[in-house]
Parts: sequence; C-alpha cells; structure tokens
Amino acid sequence: MEFQNQLSAYSVFSLKDVSKLIFGFNRIQLDRWEKKGYLKKIKRGFYCFTSLELNQNFLFYTANRIYAPSYVSLEMALKVYGFIPEEIFQVTSISPKKATHFQTPVGNFSYRHVKSSLFWGYRLVEFGRQKILLADPEKAVLDYLYVNSKLKTASDFLAMRINVDEFRSQINFEKFQKYLETFNNKQLTKRSKIFLSTFQHDHS
Repeated sequence: MEFQNQLSAYSVFSLKDVSKLIFGFNRIQLDRWEKKGYLKKIKRGFYCFTSLELNQNFLFYTANRIYAPSYVSLEMALKVYGFIPEEIFQVTSISPKKATHFQTPVGNFSYRHVKSSLFWGYRLVEFGRQKILLADPEKAVLDYLYVNSKLKTASDFLAMRINVDEFRSQINFEKFQKYLETFNNKQLTKRSKIFLSTFQHDHS
C-alpha cells in the first residue's frame, strides 16, 4: 500500500522511477508483487498496478512511456479523430528511434520510424497528473501518408474510407499546408495534393 501511495502519480512506472523515489529499493520485491497479482509487468523495466482501469488514455500514455520519445499517430490517431471507421487493435505511434512492436499484457503497441526532424506536430492531452502526446489531426494524416508511401492514387485514398465530414470539420487546411511544407518532401507533397482533392469533392 505504501509503495502504491508513493507511486500514485504514475500510471506506468519504470525501475528508474522507483529507484528515484525509494532509496535502496530491492527490485525482487516487484517480482513478488507481480506474482501476487498486485502489479502487471508491461515489458522489461515497466510496470503498472493491476487496479488501474485499462482505458484508451492509459494505453496511449503507456505507448508514450514504454518507447520514448514517441507520440500516438497513424491509424490510432485517425480513429480517435473519427476519420476512419475501422477498429484499431494496436496503439500506433511515431518515433525517431527504430521501428518496433511490443505485444504486452495490457495491449499491442507498434512504432514507425521518422527522422528526428519530423518529430513534431503533436498535442499534449491531460491524463491525471500526466500528459499524453497525441498527433494533431493534420500531422496524423501526413504521418500516415508519409509511412504508407505506396498510397498514391485517388482510388488508394478512397479505399481508406475517410469520413469526409469529420475530415473537413477537423482539419485546418492552412495548418495542413504548413506542416506539409515542413516535411519538405516532393513525393509527399504530390501525393497529399491528390489525397486532398479526393476529399475536397464529395465522392459519397
């Protein structure tokens, strides 16, 4: 109980967090608590309390923590903003570190790589005493187009089944344009133009 109180600010905590807060802590204790079912080991070096509610924000925060720096983007962010209809069964993120994937007891997490100069365009969402890094709608779309470079034609983009009303109401087209210029990528600019013109006119 005392341990839980000391770590109450942390939804997900690492061994580093524990040793900062509790001098001389014996990590074997964590294994004992895990066996007793008080703790869940998410992946090596990261834990959460089993009493926590595993909601969307918890999963997003976990995604940020277990592989940092990273922010939630791509399919998961498109789903959050209501742009795509599919259920997404893993939390998808962007990171300047190498691409990777974790299957954990709390959920599946995948990370796509972008160079450090493209690691921006996210907002901070309140989560208890912590913050979640989530892509802006404009950046989520551009990240998705960037990592899925095979999508090129209007029919490729129509196959994404974008909810046009949500897209138009949430995307700031000036901001989208600014973000696109910052990518400074000719191929992406060309494909984004086709993507936008596909949804500027109603195809439904």
